[in-house]
Amino acid sequence: MADQFQGTLDSVSSPATRGVAVVPHDANALADVPKALFVGTGGNLVARGAGGGADVTFKSVAAGSLLPFRASHVRATGTTASDIVALY
Repeated sequence: MADQFQGTLDSVSSPATRGVAVVPHDANALADVPKALFVGTGGNLVARGAGGGADVTFKSVAAGSLLPFRASHVRATGTTASDIVALY
């Protein structure tokens, strides 16, 4: 299949070209910093931003939500949302 945009520069605001399932963990960082997180099953999501600082809790995230948040970590403790996909 041809990709008309293959030669286009990728940026954080460009559409994602791949997704990877996220398994929340209290210590392990994500392998790469994503452009956004997709939440398949709603709930709370605890994450740390790529810029560092303290963890933040996104409360009552609806199922099917796209969070334009560049996370370095998705924590297991406090996260009740599931079916999370990192978009790159």
